[in-house]
Amino acid sequence: MSTRNIYLKTVPPEEAVALAKENLDRDTLLGTERVPTHEAAGRVTAGPIYARYSSPTFHAAAMDGVAVVAESTFAAREDAPVALEQGEGFLFVNTGNPLPDGKNAVVMIENVVQKDEMTVLIDGPAFPWQHVRRIGEDIVATELLIPQNRELTPSDIGALISAGIYDVEVRDRVRTIFLPTGDEVLNFLDRPEPRAGQVIESNSQVFRAYAKSWGIDAQWSAPVPDNEDALREAVVDGLRKGCQMVVVGAGSSAGSKDYSKKVFESIGTVLVHGISVMPGKPSLLAVTDERSGYPGRLLVGAPGYPVSAIVCHEKILAPVVHWLMGKSAPERHETDIVLARKTPSRPGMREAIRLAAGRIGENIVGAPLARGAGMISTMTKAQAVTYIPEDVEGVEQGQTVRAELLVHKSDLDRVLVHVGSHDNTLDLLANELMGLSAPLRLVSSHAGSMGGLTALKAGSALFAGAHLFDPETGDFNFPFIKRYLCDLPVTVVNLAIRHQGLIIAKGNPSSVRGVKDLTREDVVFINRQRGAGTRILLDHHLKKAGIDPRDVTGYDNEEFTHMAVAVNVLTGAATCGLGIYAAAKALGLDFVPLAHERYDLVIPDKHMDDPRIQTLLSTIAKKSVQTKIKAQGGYETDMTGSIMEPGMGLGQD
Repeated sequence: MSTRNIYLKTVPPEEAVALAKENLDRDTLLGTERVPTHEAAGRVTAGPIYARYSSPTFHAAAMDGVAVVAESTFAAREDAPVALEQGEGFLFVNTGNPLPDGKNAVVMIENVVQKDEMTVLIDGPAFPWQHVRRIGEDIVATELLIPQNRELTPSDIGALISAGIYDVEVRDRVRTIFLPTGDEVLNFLDRPEPRAGQVIESNSQVFRAYAKSWGIDAQWSAPVPDNEDALREAVVDGLRKGCQMVVVGAGSSAGSKDYSKKVFESIGTVLVHGISVMPGKPSLLAVTDERSGYPGRLLVGAPGYPVSAIVCHEKILAPVVHWLMGKSAPERHETDIVLARKTPSRPGMREAIRLAAGRIGENIVGAPLARGAGMISTMTKAQAVTYIPEDVEGVEQGQTVRAELLVHKSDLDRVLVHVGSHDNTLDLLANELMGLSAPLRLVSSHAGSMGGLTALKAGSALFAGAHLFDPETGDFNFPFIKRYLCDLPVTVVNLAIRHQGLIIAKGNPSSVRGVKDLTREDVVFINRQRGAGTRILLDHHLKKAGIDPRDVTGYDNEEFTHMAVAVNVLTGAATCGLGIYAAAKALGLDFVPLAHERYDLVIPDKHMDDPRIQTLLSTIAKKSVQTKIKAQGGYETDMTGSIMEPGMGLGQD
């Protein structure tokens, strides 16, 4: 019977890196090789390099003009120029030409007057070695050109070749192999169609992309099954092939089938089992001993969840690998970011928070994206990441944090920060905006309609999407704007009229016809988060039907997007959920109409002249874009792009 691993004491990633360095002998682990100079950029010199030739190797003209004997021009004046005859007196030269024998200066062609075919006039004296590059001006033969342990730059390559160095001795690249593990893991090369419980292996390619940027040689294998002996053989085989580092993907956590720690202990010494960062905690480090047959090599257990694995790669492997090769570890630019929402964290663990960030006024504002070690899509949406320290219990809305930028800082000026209700049309707009000649990036934090209004009040978003229905007035959004944004002038622009209803499985096998069916024992509901306009709409219809939310099984189960609700229905995790028709259509599900609603963009007046907002509004106004909105299904665009006023409702008479 398999037993579960127990985490050793977790350590900060900096301590994990230090332990790896203390237990690795990089001079023994990595040898050297000789490579052609023109292919050596990014490599680290194994020893000092001395110039073979001087540069230039001859006295050379530094300007187009005439080569002269400087002393022959000393008497030249504007009113009494010196006449020189071609040959003995001067010779024409171009930049880079060898200086003719017997000549020691060059007069620029602009300062030469051609008297006739054989004679020139010089109206000013030249000094010896004027406009001449002398032998060895740049490089002198035998001098030290590049010291040892220098990472070669493109400029270095030019200097080396100029000095006659055609190949160089450099440190070896780290050679490594990534071993994905798990019976449920499918080889992506097979282009599989995963079934329930199966996942497509991608971590090897994430690691491979990192390895390429680090300048190391990386291979990967097909997934290794959940078998201790099979994993041990795969690890030893990697060592046998000359890898100085073997990375096992997954298998380092505390599950009963996580064999990495057992395998590492059988052929080496475990240095770290668990780092105090979330995600990233299951990271594992070990060094091989004689039992492996290849002592002194690094073994790594990278977490299986993709975001955890990325933290392991960036915070542990990158600094260790660069140290092994004598390089400086890559560092991201940092900046101050104002948090758009309150963000809790777990005391005792450093927590990584991905941020959708952009410039709003004088500040860079970041909206926290969904957390979770398996949510790699948040990495594709994020512009920055901040780390909440171990001794802090969360960060308040409006608090300034230090964050690492995942993009160039100038890119933040071309980001549209949206906080509010999710709608599939936002994704459509994001794609349209990136297709412009001057692309804009729309980033969105799905906080619900009320969360969007709260973000606007705090100055944490350029605009918010909202579809808040007020039963008393029959109007949308304005009653809530009046209540919660009374001191903030805003402009409300319609994006679309949406069809909301119950998303159900294809063919409606549970025969769900309306909200009254939500109280049935065989029906499991999936809800939206508190503050979402969809949830407010649901509560309105439950109240109209006289249904207590406590009688709805699954009422407290929450998702943050319409697509997430639809996926729950698709996979059978829920019988139904309230959402937009477009989400049901996208996943081939059925739909029971419940209501039409108005989805608006709420924009503070102070941002209306912002070029990003103007571009957004002009994009929405395009007929081609409105056609695409309607094509999603369940949308009406009669009011799209129009400025809304209180009492307009759905715009129907």
